[in-house]
Amino acid sequence: MADAGMTITTTPLDGQRRLVGDIVRLSHRVPIFPVDRIMTLADLDAVRRAAAPRIGWSAVFMKAWAIVARDRPALRSWYVPWRILTPWRRPAWATSPVSVASLAISRPRVPQDGANPHDLALDPEAIWWARLREPDNRPLTELQAAIHHHATAPVGEVFARQLELVMVPGPLRRLILRWNAHAPSMKRALRVGTFSLSTLAGEGCANRMHPTFLTTSLTWTPLDNSGRTTVTVLADHRLLDGVPVARALAALEETLQGPIRAELAALAGGPSPG
Repeated sequence: MADAGMTITTTPLDGQRRLVGDIVRLSHRVPIFPVDRIMTLADLDAVRRAAAPRIGWSAVFMKAWAIVARDRPALRSWYVPWRILTPWRRPAWATSPVSVASLAISRPRVPQDGANPHDLALDPEAIWWARLREPDNRPLTELQAAIHHHATAPVGEVFARQLELVMVPGPLRRLILRWNAHAPSMKRALRVGTFSLSTLAGEGCANRMHPTFLTTSLTWTPLDNSGRTTVTVLADHRLLDGVPVARALAALEETLQGPIRAELAALAGGPSPG
């Protein structure tokens, strides 16, 4: 037989891939539902492209969603199942006074990150999660510089905590992740964020239903020839219903066309929209 000499090779998942699996496992506990809004952002995109320095869509959406969350505390909250330590208490809201964004960044894996050559062939990219505090109170240029730094600096410098988590034994790592997801502590917001962003728009694709255990997660599709994009918010149904999320998306579009466009126009050297 032609395949008589063929053999199957097996390779254990490394720590980074196991961490992703643990996060996916935790996200399965969250009743996530998507809400979409089609936005026409051609004019905003033209202003964005003219800005110096160039501001990416991740910084734009990050700041805009954090501005929307200022007046919507549910978007800065998370679900606390008190049964973790006190099973006799009812589930509760935990609300952060500020927004913390968690941005998924894909970076090529290199041997210096601890990956061996065979792992690099099987799994050449790794996901890292950057935390950016109070994006609504930071200039777009500062946010873009922070995103660039997380995307290019040595992973040991910008993702030291994630590297430590990768090395933790699986059962303990899953316990840490579960505690970080639900703890009613400001450290929780700083460690995992109050909302997340994940997009494949830069690759010409969409990832509308990506795993998340945060209350909201934002994603968007590439702009089409008419300048339209579908913006999706994944929401935790334990805390949010469809109408509040839909209204938050409408507020997001207003924010993009208002203060965000004005800030980009200033960077482009043009007049702010009236």
